[in-house]
Amino acid sequence: MNKYRHSRREFLGLTGGGVAGLASASLLGTTAFGEAQSADADPLHADLVVFNAQVYTVDSRMPKAEAFAVKAGRFFYLGSTAQAKAFIGRGTQTFDAKQMTIVPGFIDCHNHAGGNTLLYEVMVGNPYEVEFVTIASIIDKLRSKAQKTPASFWIDGYFFDDTKVKDNRQLNVHDLDQVSKEHPVVVHHRGGHTSYYNSKALELAGLNKDTPNRMGGTYDHDENGQLNGRVTDRARDVFHNVGKRETFTAEQTEQRDRDGLAFISKQFVRYGLTSVHHEDGDLFALQQVRARGELLHRVSFETSGDILEAMINNGISSGFGDEWIRFGATSEHTADGSFSERTMALSQPYAGTHPPYSGNITETQADLNSWAERVQRAGIQPNCHANGDVAIDMVLTAYERAQQAAPRPDVRPKITHCTLINDDLLRRIKALGAVPAPFTTYAYYNSDKFHFYGEERMKRSMAYRSFFDAGIRAAAGSDFSPGPFAPLMGIQGMVTRTGWNGETWGANQRISVDEALLVNTINGAYNSHEEGIKGSIAPGKLADFVVLADDPHTMNQEKIKDIEIVRTVTGGSTVFEK
Repeated sequence: MNKYRHSRREFLGLTGGGVAGLASASLLGTTAFGEAQSADADPLHADLVVFNAQVYTVDSRMPKAEAFAVKAGRFFYLGSTAQAKAFIGRGTQTFDAKQMTIVPGFIDCHNHAGGNTLLYEVMVGNPYEVEFVTIASIIDKLRSKAQKTPASFWIDGYFFDDTKVKDNRQLNVHDLDQVSKEHPVVVHHRGGHTSYYNSKALELAGLNKDTPNRMGGTYDHDENGQLNGRVTDRARDVFHNVGKRETFTAEQTEQRDRDGLAFISKQFVRYGLTSVHHEDGDLFALQQVRARGELLHRVSFETSGDILEAMINNGISSGFGDEWIRFGATSEHTADGSFSERTMALSQPYAGTHPPYSGNITETQADLNSWAERVQRAGIQPNCHANGDVAIDMVLTAYERAQQAAPRPDVRPKITHCTLINDDLLRRIKALGAVPAPFTTYAYYNSDKFHFYGEERMKRSMAYRSFFDAGIRAAAGSDFSPGPFAPLMGIQGMVTRTGWNGETWGANQRISVDEALLVNTINGAYNSHEEGIKGSIAPGKLADFVVLADDPHTMNQEKIKDIEIVRTVTGGSTVFEK
């Protein structure tokens, strides 16, 4: 017992202030409605009563209602306006919704949620919406940064999207040489699996046209056989320790992390997200943001590295924490490349590639097997990134082996993206009880990339219809920054399968508005074993909901993404109001 306690203290130290705050205290970080909570001691009086609404509960026991009441951060009555008003007492906040639509708070099950890049770095593309830029504008932004930066220091650009460029071509080494030849320069594709480098960066990394590709990545060439500056997946590792980078004190780093998290929390609730699965990040900063009252959304913290090791070594399993911050699955253990950047691992080569190219596998089967079993034995929900059918097969094999070696009930292993499926993969996903989190906003935002795959593949990609028909509980995974995180954009794409450019791909995978709401709410809660406390509007559940200016069920489906978020409420407290 003493040894265990010692280990737990070590764990708390490792996480920089630890997890003590996760199981403590109350719902911090809320305003408005919440200010009057519990002002009235009468147990029959609510803190908040909402009435005269079109409430879509996502609960089959009562799919629609017109009013509800909230007390101590939870729904405790659902039904008619007349009955709800009976719970109004001294200090009760009231909200006449005037027939506006109310749905449960949206849940994003895969998000790289650090806001530091948004606050502090050079944005060469739009993080939130479809916007076309020019290569000249990218060069100008980076050149401006280079002119203020000492030679030999890296110049980075973020949120580049190769199909959102007015020049209608890829960035290349010659473009980035125009930024500077004294600085290493890199532009990161928003998809997260490819980057573009200038000559200085390639030189510092010791690369030339004869450098062989690495396992899980490529050094791309132009038509003359010279390096064109594009590097994919694990081949980028050679740049990690070359050149100089700006450094920060521990205090500065903590401040940046806190400010970034507070900033992105505001963005999440602006779009109606009340729960987000964070891919790693600074756990201590997250707790500090909560303590400062600036955490406006709930967090399922998905981790790897030192914190995951500490969890395994000290008996911390998924679910430890409270209703605001808790440990969820692991962060995505990457098995292959990217859909948007055309590096995901396919069973058949990409069309028009010479020599034939089938994408990047970034992990061996043996390593996947070992990792999955170790995590499962520790009682931690495993989570793997797998886009292509080859990678999904590998991940399922690892999960199946883990379940055989260390059987556990109701594991719900996550498959992040789970993009390209077939009938056999569906069967295995269902049999295993795995929970996919496919891309949500891609059907609208990235329709300009679907022609790289063709209609036959798109009929089996982001396959929400197939998942529903197979009885698989797929959830929403925006994968921000690769995709915008706007849930309504995602719902529009799921319902129409039509992109910003008017093209429709894989129409067989369309789902209804009600099904899309399930994906973005209760299925998200199920993804993290939290369906008992959130994901629908029902008595006893956390009072997380969104007020919409229009009803996505009755309006033009091509306009769903433009519905105004009137109010976002977390735990009965308004965290965003238009």
